[in-house]
Amino acid sequence: MTTAPAWTLRPATAADLEPLVELRAAAMRPDLERLGRYDEHRVRQRMRDAYRPEHTSVVELPGAPEPLAGCLALAPDERPGTLLLEHFYLRPALHGRGLGTAVLRRALERADARGLAVRLNVLRGSPARRLYERHGFAPESEDQVDVFLHRPARTPREATT
Repeated sequence: MTTAPAWTLRPATAADLEPLVELRAAAMRPDLERLGRYDEHRVRQRMRDAYRPEHTSVVELPGAPEPLAGCLALAPDERPGTLLLEHFYLRPALHGRGLGTAVLRRALERADARGLAVRLNVLRGSPARRLYERHGFAPESEDQVDVFLHRPARTPREATT
């Protein structure tokens, strides 16, 4: 793995929706095709239906020809004391460069500062699962398509040990 490029995180806006929809389609295509579930319309519509800019952050690479690098959402979950991490996508060309690790680490620091657990789901067989497990996520359940992972609440002190 190489060093992550310089990046920033900014709040998402309504204007970010369509670029993020396209980013999602590109990022998810390999895994969805592997599972036989890629649908050009559905992969985009699911993001449109679930987009909540108030909980979404945009990952940017300042000065890059394509500054939009990715996004993630960290929203209150239906379970008390838990956040839901969703819509965590990076441009495929940026995978394996440490950027996902750096962005995930920042998101988990936010959860840790609030003493909140985090849960998410990842497609079965996705390499992203290893990233999440390296950061303390463990499987809770799975179905034919998704694996549901959970990371218990940590205090900021526990997160650094």
